Amino acid sequence: MVIINPWSKRLVPVIGILTARKKDGLIAGNGTLFIELQKKLISLNGVSFIFTPDGVHEDSIDGFIFIPEKNGWERINSPFPDLVYNRIPFRRSEEELQSSTFFSFLKEKNIPFFNPGFIDKSELYHLFKNHPFLHTFLPETIQVNHKQKLSAFLSQYQSIYLKPSQSARGNGIFKLELDTQKKVHIKGLQENDEFVTFDYFWKEWESKLREKNYLAQEEIKSSLYDGKRFDFRILAHSENDHYQVTGIGIRQSQVQDITTHIPLGGRLLPYKLLQTEEHDIFIEAVVEHIGKALTEKFGFFGEFSIDIGLSQSGQYYIYEVNSKPMSFDETDIEERKIEHLCQLFLQLTGNKTN
Repeated sequence: MVIINPWSKRLVPVIGILTARKKDGLIAGNGTLFIELQKKLISLNGVSFIFTPDGVHEDSIDGFIFIPEKNGWERINSPFPDLVYNRIPFRRSEEELQSSTFFSFLKEKNIPFFNPGFIDKSELYHLFKNHPFLHTFLPETIQVNHKQKLSAFLSQYQSIYLKPSQSARGNGIFKLELDTQKKVHIKGLQENDEFVTFDYFWKEWESKLREKNYLAQEEIKSSLYDGKRFDFRILAHSENDHYQVTGIGIRQSQVQDITTHIPLGGRLLPYKLLQTEEHDIFIEAVVEHIGKALTEKFGFFGEFSIDIGLSQSGQYYIYEVNSKPMSFDETDIEERKIEHLCQLFLQLTGNKTN
């Protein structure tokens, strides 16, 4: 192991980026993000390194540091950082971390930690449902745990979405429809099936829906652009005890109408194409309320993204909140993300740079 410790005298803020290993033992996570954060931090007189839970010891951490001059990574052994930024990409790894001594180490050393973790869709819905502002913008949603309850919900709305409580990026989402002959149609990204009655559907799907803790959500008849539905994709960060909009993009469905995610066939559109003052005001307000609600409930959230829909009647709907936002395809939004994250790191470590 190469031992590098350029910050041993603590003259610069040190950010530890927490990730996990893949099944093959290699480091997982967004390597491009880690590299860009390191470059920016160095320009602001800071430094970062990445590490996984298995590298944590009682008084030090084994990890990896990106060296821009060498355009590569080197192993390090470091004291605990001044702040830990959670970018663990797997729910399983995060659950394992909860039962470790890692958080007690951070608490003993008074080291800030964000973000707390992945968000369970069911918990999020109940949090927002009881919020004085946010409850207005929720599609009707139920837990899929009773046959009769789901049947009645489908009969009421005719077309609903089925979503796993713990998933992201549009994975595992299905559209369930009831036609005039009471036949049930289920559509997914790679699935299209029909059942003559709801009973037949439930018999085949019950175990999967229960195992993955599915939610059922009414379908919102979305406002259209060029004949296709679209969502607003918003990135937000904390700044001085408030939450600000870092960037807004539009994602439009193309080959299917299950999801607008680009990796699953969606299309990117610039926000300015549909931007209005009303949209700007609403998005700024909802970002502030969501940020504060998440932090009060789960612990400090330094960043998150939101998927917001607009119905044909002009009503806004909050579809998703993601605690570990994917990279945005818009270069300017990604650049602002790096800037805002690094400023936040420095703010939280008492080294704010103007």
